[in-house]
Amino acid sequence: MREVAVVAFGQSRHVRDSAETSEVEMLMPVLHDVLARTGLTAGEIDFTCSGSSDYLAGRAFSFTMALDGVGAWPPISESHVEMDGAWALYEAWVKILTGEAETALVYAYGKSSPGEVRDVLTRQLDPYYLAPLWPDSVALAALQARALIDAGLTDERQLAGIAARSRAAAADNPYAQLRGAVPVGEPLAAPLHTGDCPPVSDGAAAVVLAAGDTARRLTERPAWIRGLDHRVEAHSPGVRDLTDSPSTRLAAERAGYFALPHGPKGMGGAPAVDTVELHAPFTSQEVVLRRALNLDGPAGADIRINPSGGALAANPVMAAGLIRIGEAAARIQRGESQRALAHATSGPCLQQNLVAVLEGEAR
Repeated sequence: MREVAVVAFGQSRHVRDSAETSEVEMLMPVLHDVLARTGLTAGEIDFTCSGSSDYLAGRAFSFTMALDGVGAWPPISESHVEMDGAWALYEAWVKILTGEAETALVYAYGKSSPGEVRDVLTRQLDPYYLAPLWPDSVALAALQARALIDAGLTDERQLAGIAARSRAAAADNPYAQLRGAVPVGEPLAAPLHTGDCPPVSDGAAAVVLAAGDTARRLTERPAWIRGLDHRVEAHSPGVRDLTDSPSTRLAAERAGYFALPHGPKGMGGAPAVDTVELHAPFTSQEVVLRRALNLDGPAGADIRINPSGGALAANPVMAAGLIRIGEAAARIQRGESQRALAHATSGPCLQQNLVAVLEGEAR
């Protein structure tokens, strides 16, 4: 199988409101940045894939406007997924694996500030039974948090600790929206407080993928994608155990995570990965993901979890999952990590999950 690596990652500074810029204006500096890092021009990219949401933008086929930032003339090989950019990266990865491309540009963007993102996300629910009741994303996350607390798997103090740790880590992230000490805040939807929830964010991100020797030529230290898989659970939260995430566990297994030497199943020796970037917009969701990936206990003691701050520090909808992969890859490229796991999610209460295992060149 062909080797595929992330060779460049860039992102915008994530802000609460970007009314002064359009999606294209927000995206273009990021695209220019990742191409400059590789020395490639847009015309030298074999395949381009994007992730965004027409519901978030409030107009049909909004992704076609973003192509102005890429440059679609002369005609380019282009595709789009109506979800987080992590799934656009999956499509591009497959394209390279099959030999149809040598390089790929993947980007994602989202502006949540123009409307009420909590209400917009209600449109992804079952249109007959759930959507008419208008349970927004925070209310559904609160149900998940309550299920965890009732099962004795966490409590409000532990959730506050997750928020504090994440935003403290973001103090070193110049792109993060929330950094340092952030108060627990007022009750929002019991048992969640405002501090347990992600900020409303506008932002964009992009990565460049390349195969084999091309990746080695474009960067000194490629972040090789050793495994990548995504799985989905039942659409209705009411038929799932909200305290568990079997789709995350299965995606991680198929990505080769549990087969790594000295992995989480074996408590002795070094952990299989040294860095984990989890796409957990709510503190309670990190609890679920840590359990699914066996990150609690002795095996996970030395693993850095969300050193970027994660989605609790900046949550540009449709780009936050791609950013988790990019952040993990960037740490490998900087020599701060040798092997990392990145996770992305989509849908209510961790409905669909993607897991990537990334690794640096053997030292």
